[in-house]
Amino acid sequence: MSWPTQDELHEIRKIVSEMAGKGTEDVRVVVSPYRICPLGAHVDHQGGIISAMTINKGILLGFVPSGSTEVALRSGQFKGEVRFRVNENHKSRQTISKGEEINADKSSPSPDEFEWGIYARGALYALQSRGNHLAQGIIGYICGSEGLDSSGLSSSAALTALETANGLTVSPTENIEYDRVIENEYLGLRNGILDQSAILLSSHGCLTYMNCKTTEHKLIRPPKFLEDQEAEPQKG
Repeated sequence: MSWPTQDELHEIRKIVSEMAGKGTEDVRVVVSPYRICPLGAHVDHQGGIISAMTINKGILLGFVPSGSTEVALRSGQFKGEVRFRVNENHKSRQTISKGEEINADKSSPSPDEFEWGIYARGALYALQSRGNHLAQGIIGYICGSEGLDSSGLSSSAALTALETANGLTVSPTENIEYDRVIENEYLGLRNGILDQSAILLSSHGCLTYMNCKTTEHKLIRPPKFLEDQEAEPQKG
């Protein structure tokens, strides 16, 4: 079954339209698929060789530009609402954990949205830390595929939405690096680049090959006999 379905897209556009007071035709949807990893699931952070393929399940982020610097996000799976401004100076979680004082602008997340909303704040941090000026926030709603909906907001989706709202042109390889900044610098995780590479580089029906040390990558199509087999009608 193809994903996302038209019903899913219609529903998320309707919700964002009601949140923002705008027409459904103004709502854009970022599609961030989940992935499988036949090779290299735990070697990407060591610069190893990985392979990955996206599946027909994932996270949808519907959004519109907010018309101001404010970001407001809600989730279909988690309570709480993420609110911050793109002109705030966001510190890394590592800096905050070391005891530095947090300003009264409330730039730190509340307990309710710490888990699922932290990647949106991380996306702003990554873009700011690499010299991008953001003046436009977003109003958005995220929803994960049923049964696989416990992972919160995709950092790739958050980056794409903020970039689109602010008219930034960013390549997939640049966003892979921004994702790394979110996870390694902002959150202090020791992740590699497997997840974001699979999301940003994959193509339908292809296996993505990547050298995580050099970032060299290519798409590998299935053998022709498998394509022919898939195209042949099944006999009853």
